Amino acid sequence: MSARFVYWMNVSLDLKIEYVDAENGGGDWMRITETLHREFNRRAAALTANVEGRKVYEIMESYWPAVRNDESELEVMREYGEIWTTMPKYLVSRTRTSAQHNTQVIGENAIEQLAKIREESEGDIGVGGATIATQLLHAGLLDELLLFTHPAVLGQGRPLFDSQEKPVVLDLLEQATFPEGVTMHRYSVRKQ
Repeated sequence: MSARFVYWMNVSLDLKIEYVDAENGGGDWMRITETLHREFNRRAAALTANVEGRKVYEIMESYWPAVRNDESELEVMREYGEIWTTMPKYLVSRTRTSAQHNTQVIGENAIEQLAKIREESEGDIGVGGATIATQLLHAGLLDELLLFTHPAVLGQGRPLFDSQEKPVVLDLLEQATFPEGVTMHRYSVRKQ
């Protein structure tokens, strides 16, 4: 049995992941409260590893390792910092050759290497970053989407995926609503 790649992202109603460049996953259009972050923590702790593109990795690397031991931060934030820092990670980057925090760098032939990792692993492997998620989707390797949809229409910004050659058909696996007005939908990608 092989692992599954799960693209996990906060999105707007029009499926944008950031309104302006360098928003770094924290736009003021998002409604991330302690309740919602507890759900993030629960889901992140269940992953066996993460695959992140360079941009997402560097955003995470610049924040979470310091937060995990910062007593001025909420417990839920420290907990996520611990989860992210200690989890096995694969950084897909042509420009970085090293990384800390239990991270293996994948440079050339990333999709082929990720296919091998998927085949040789078990459980759910989180995917962070639209570029790498799009490449996995085009290669037929993306298994699920886990979308936390915030009640905002951005009208511009970075889309969930880069351009598609054909429609992506999904099957709903799970859904939930949170007090902030955020909805969660988990889909399987129908293989065609």
